[in-house]
Amino acid sequence: MTRDGRRTGHRRGRAAVALGCLLALASAACTGGSGDTVEPDGTDAPTGPVVVASGLDVTGSGSVRQQLIEEWNRRHAGSRDRQAELVELPGAADQQRSQLLGALQSGSARYDVVNLDITWIPEFAEAGLISPLPAEESGTAGDTDFIRQVHATTVWKGRTYALPFNTDVGLLYYRPDLLTAADIEADKQPTADWTWDQLYSSVKTLGLNPVRRDERAGWTTQLKQYEGLTVNTVEAFADAGVQLTDSEGRYSSDPGQLKKGLDSLLDRVGRGRVQPAALTSDETASLTDFAEGRAVFLRHWPYAYGALEGLMDPADYAVNRLPGKAVLGGQNLAVTADSPRAENARALIAFLTSRESERCLLDAGFAATRASVYGSTPKPCWPRVAAALRPTGDPARAEDTGEGTPKGQGTEARAAYVRLLGAALTQAVQRPRTPYYGAFTQELQSHVHALLAAERPDTAEAAAQLDRALRDVFAGR
Repeated sequence: MTRDGRRTGHRRGRAAVALGCLLALASAACTGGSGDTVEPDGTDAPTGPVVVASGLDVTGSGSVRQQLIEEWNRRHAGSRDRQAELVELPGAADQQRSQLLGALQSGSARYDVVNLDITWIPEFAEAGLISPLPAEESGTAGDTDFIRQVHATTVWKGRTYALPFNTDVGLLYYRPDLLTAADIEADKQPTADWTWDQLYSSVKTLGLNPVRRDERAGWTTQLKQYEGLTVNTVEAFADAGVQLTDSEGRYSSDPGQLKKGLDSLLDRVGRGRVQPAALTSDETASLTDFAEGRAVFLRHWPYAYGALEGLMDPADYAVNRLPGKAVLGGQNLAVTADSPRAENARALIAFLTSRESERCLLDAGFAATRASVYGSTPKPCWPRVAAALRPTGDPARAEDTGEGTPKGQGTEARAAYVRLLGAALTQAVQRPRTPYYGAFTQELQSHVHALLAAERPDTAEAAAQLDRALRDVFAGR
């Protein structure tokens, strides 16, 4: 982005703040009610904690993000201005995005750091709501430890706007107990180079043809009309070689390409293979169906590995790479454009994305963003954070490389999981990168869900309708 472009973005941000104040008819709407207003001329030095806005922790780890904030605060106990505070936003990802957009555009909340879904970076950058990082702090100047594909999600139009906090990638969970019971030997069960055809072959061998929700199916995933459906669709499109946009967010597909992608999706989730409940399933519902034996295979995120420890016997589930393409997920930490504590905010982000902090995130169930965390000699998690993540009465073991490491499947299985997770991240694909992502995902979900629910789906007609809708969306209409 050019210098003039940055000025334009900041003018838009200031105009939005001013409008929010006029509509509210109260100056408090622009201070977030914090009581530490900063005068426009800068005569009052910014005080108070650095406020981080983030979605809820889905790992069930005891909030590793909060533990990292507390570790930062301990290390800066003598500085009130360097203390940090975590504000967790309720609701699903779409609701969190709306809350953050509204808060930053109106100035109604005093956030210094925002933990953004990777798909939101272009939108927040274009709107002038987050600040580009200085080159020496952007992760590109001397710091090549971030996984390349993951770091690419922080960049928009050649500028780095965030650092990767935690990442995500689709994985294939499966039930070796059910496969073995069907005489599918271990050497024919999922491997790192498994294909969808091999999964289909296993489903055929299992002889499963579910009609009702309580019947066992070959596999399940998240096809409810929400972001999970977008992820599954983009993965099927990527396997079919369909790219929806170029690197600048311009629409680059057509009805013929879209039909290929939709046919790939329908083949993947065809009746007789997928759990009927998948059409209304999110992450929680699909995980439950898998754990309770209603599906043999499951497409899910890394945090499911830890979640399953409390739901199943460790011998009854395993995990490997997802066949074909897997979509990248995760969140990035950015400094808000109007933060008066930007310097301290950037220092906090550097700490939260450090090698030690990333190890803590991995131990807690997130996927780490740094390659070294998946190596043979990673830096350990901060000791006090690791201790806080361990269940009460669970002593640290000498063989653990990280004190908070989950132990449900044992050290060897855990090490194999970490290796495959790191490898999967290096091969992951991105969803379209566009400032209009919110409109894109809603349109895609609407068209695809209707197609999946149809008795006789017509992919040619659905592709033509989707093409018209996406042309408008990516043009900002």
